[in-house]
Amino acid sequence: MPTPLTFHRIKETNTIINATTPNYQKHHQPQIIRPVLPPSISLPNDAAHYHTHVVGAPNHCCCSAVVQPIAAPVSAVWPVLRRFDDPCAYKRFLKSCRVIAGDGTVGTLREVHVVSGLPAASSTERLDVLDDERHVIGFSVVGGDHRLNNYKSVTSVHESSSGFGTVVVESYVVDVPAGNTKEETSVFVDTIVRCNLQSLARLTETASAKTNLVR
Repeated sequence: MPTPLTFHRIKETNTIINATTPNYQKHHQPQIIRPVLPPSISLPNDAAHYHTHVVGAPNHCCCSAVVQPIAAPVSAVWPVLRRFDDPCAYKRFLKSCRVIAGDGTVGTLREVHVVSGLPAASSTERLDVLDDERHVIGFSVVGGDHRLNNYKSVTSVHESSSGFGTVVVESYVVDVPAGNTKEETSVFVDTIVRCNLQSLARLTETASAKTNLVR
């Protein structure tokens, strides 16, 4: 049986395909896309499946992942990352966020506004996954004023294999905007994601260092 997240994505993809022509259905069946991770990164199976994305037209979408090591324990990183209602804590390209529906559980909707200078103004996002046991959070962009259509992101937090610190993996899938290539889309989104995760690292490493000084 598929996980609730995978099932939900398959439903969305099938809805799109059923509304198109038979010829499109023949050549654009739902396919699984997995981002390529560095050889040094090995995700547990119970977390890895969250980074599997199901899409209807893989030739027209972009899938990638960014890995960020953090010199702070999972116990310091996860509480910040799991706050779907407060992405501004570490996402510096956002200037505001408000929850417009839900109570922080799966299905909650938030509306974020982006700082000036980016090719977007606002985004409405739905919380798809919140797994406190495996430290996984995922959301989908479902509306707003932007060019990242069908954007879906999954972020997982893991203990470092070195025994100290944390590794954060964020994968995403998004439609390639008209007039852009996959490479251009990947470079742009990777840059935004990487900046966000670097900000998360600075925030949690500083907080963790202060905590250690108090002890």
